[in-house]
Amino acid sequence: MLGMANNKMRVFSGRANSPLAERIARQLNDTLGNLKVESFPDSETSVRIEEDVRGRDVFIVQSTCTPVNESLMELLIILDAFKRSSPYRVTVVMPYYGYARQDRKDQGRVPISAKLVANLLTAAGTNRVLTLDLHAPQIQGFFDIPVDHLIAAPIFIKHIRKMGLNMEEVVFLSPDEGRVKSTLHYQKRLGGELAIVDKRRTNATKVEQANLIGASLKGKITIMFDDMISTAGSITGAARIAEANGAKEIYVFATHGVLCGNAISNLKNSPVKNVVITDSIPLTPDKTIDKIQVLSVDQLLADAIVRIHENESVSKLFE
Repeated sequence: MLGMANNKMRVFSGRANSPLAERIARQLNDTLGNLKVESFPDSETSVRIEEDVRGRDVFIVQSTCTPVNESLMELLIILDAFKRSSPYRVTVVMPYYGYARQDRKDQGRVPISAKLVANLLTAAGTNRVLTLDLHAPQIQGFFDIPVDHLIAAPIFIKHIRKMGLNMEEVVFLSPDEGRVKSTLHYQKRLGGELAIVDKRRTNATKVEQANLIGASLKGKITIMFDDMISTAGSITGAARIAEANGAKEIYVFATHGVLCGNAISNLKNSPVKNVVITDSIPLTPDKTIDKIQVLSVDQLLADAIVRIHENESVSKLFE
């Protein structure tokens, strides 16, 4: 039972995002648990838990980011090690959920990889999942175990308020129809006006933006939100539409800085003034440019971990 004396909370980390895990542990006034993760010469993953976890409430921090397959396999092996070590409960803290974009069969003979990942995590021994800004919130339904789905909105809203903008000059621009609901959330909390880019996708990698719907952007500060930036094609295309419609400054907020392919080049050459991402995925030196600013989700995840451990409502973090 949770009230037992040995049920001490303990946070461990894989290798995918250990700096974030260390920051989470510091927010909890603790250190990371002793977990040895190495690679054999043939690249197989070796895991050993170097402390007693029997009866403990265990949290494993691992984003399934690049290299995605290695990060995922490492997490599964870590989970198996814990499953065989008799903890009270194992919660996977997955700030970034890889394969989230493959969440449905949009054409014949393709996998639903997001569901496969959910099955793998459950089979490997996780009892609960804590994640952040899923690409599609319905992925929670792929699990038959509890999922706590956090959003980075409180962090972004706090940052925007610190920017000291005149909200009468701000238009919140949804980069496509799919982000209208989340963009509305910000607009209702902060004020300003709303506009939408009518985006038309021609194939999996090419996007063509067409029309602008809603408030005028002429002479306005434009702010866009997305769950992730991968190649930055969509968001920079929307930014060019905003610039063509007279926006004087353009800011982009995205939870997950996947930043693959030509993302950095696309952002450098775009009219976007500032890109704000979180540390759900570590920003490597080769992707560090002046335009990109990183906010940490350490406090948000630490607060959620405490609430899960103490059987309190996680939804309070959205208020």
